[in-house]
Amino acid sequence: MTEQFQTVDSHHHFWDISRLEYPWMPPGPSVVRRNYLPNDIMPLIDEVGIQKTVLVQAQQSLEEANFLLDIAESNDFVAGVVAWVDVQSSSVGDDLDALMKRDKLVGIRHQVEDDPDDDWLIQDSTIRGLREIASRELAYDMLVRPRHMKHVPVVAERVPGLRMVIDHIAKPLISQGIVGPWDALMKEIADVPDIYCKVSGMVTEADHSDWEIADLVPYVSHVRDVFGMERLMFGSDWPVCLLAASYKQVVDAAIEAIGPMTAEELAGFMGGNAARFYKL
Repeated sequence: MTEQFQTVDSHHHFWDISRLEYPWMPPGPSVVRRNYLPNDIMPLIDEVGIQKTVLVQAQQSLEEANFLLDIAESNDFVAGVVAWVDVQSSSVGDDLDALMKRDKLVGIRHQVEDDPDDDWLIQDSTIRGLREIASRELAYDMLVRPRHMKHVPVVAERVPGLRMVIDHIAKPLISQGIVGPWDALMKEIADVPDIYCKVSGMVTEADHSDWEIADLVPYVSHVRDVFGMERLMFGSDWPVCLLAASYKQVVDAAIEAIGPMTAEELAGFMGGNAARFYKL
């Protein structure tokens, strides 16, 4: 049921803080501490010409997974959902099968960056769960920071056939202007042929109140060099991005930071690559 989408935002969220708790949210009043639902994003994607989106988990529960799938089933612009399951659970296969009975499940994600175990990705119980994901031909979103990046090639070796995408270019230390060892680790990841990378989440790793596109360029240029344009996809990380930029600013910044593109490369970056990766 693959469709040729012109434009896809490969990474955004919805949440309802009256329904679920989101422990990662900053304490106190914040632009992110309010409900964000389909009517909030629709005028924003219309303004910039985004036609389809991939809705990504922001809370680790099966309740949230079904909440997101409910939204996707009721909103045509949501082309796919990346949900959470307990990958280490003995019931992971049954949980995946239950979610796959719903329309639009395209992938799974665990918030590795928040896990107390920096080696979570290579635990035997994690690997077993990731094999269940791979066997069902679902994608896997890697929400990692530089300290986790060394594990990604190990996962690729131990779980053949797992389609992986690196979220938010693995969250390098943009606000500090630090490139290494992130750059070398990203090269090792990109050497695995089937791994993709989302050009997303960068403005919130920069100085929220004083970032410039020039701050992003060294990182975006590097992922372009090592992955090639055919494995990069745009993601807004809305509404988290609102901590530092508007939806339109994020779109414009990603396109400007990545530099000159052919029409074919732009079409892939802004939609085609995401549609191919997630089998939308």
